[in-house]
Amino acid sequence: MRVAALALALALSPAWAQPLSDSAHLDLRLELPAMDVANYARPYVAIWLEDGDRQAVANLALWTGNQTDWLKDIRRWWRQFGRYQADGVDGYSSATRTAGVHQLQWDGTGTDGKRLAQGEYTLYVEVVREHGGRDLVRQRITLGDSAFTLSTEPMAEVGAVELTYTP
Repeated sequence: MRVAALALALALSPAWAQPLSDSAHLDLRLELPAMDVANYARPYVAIWLEDGDRQAVANLALWTGNQTDWLKDIRRWWRQFGRYQADGVDGYSSATRTAGVHQLQWDGTGTDGKRLAQGEYTLYVEVVREHGGRDLVRQRITLGDSAFTLSTEPMAEVGAVELTYTP
């Protein structure tokens, strides 16, 4: 009886419960707009993925330099990821970026170093500037066997975010 139930459960599980292929990757391009304001400070940027249960499963980038005192100002990232990983932040944090276009590539691995499962995710890009504004880009994406390219609308602190997924 248990064997039959397990076989049925496996047969009904979604096809995309498979891990992402070894070649799957996500290319991300974002612009940090130039601003002519007094006391301009380079923004802090966090980029991560959450699964359907709103659990942070991959940290793609954290640009804060050595300013760990300000991590809590990246509010959404801090609540979902940072406060649980605060001891290891300096292991994946890198320097803040100047205004301009920046690119990065994510290799399909999660915070545990394993390939994520195919499925629905939400990409977040949070940009916070001291003495400035805060923007949060939220984009639903499907990582699976189909390639896609999409772009988000520009905001005050972050220009358009362009995504290209290759399975």
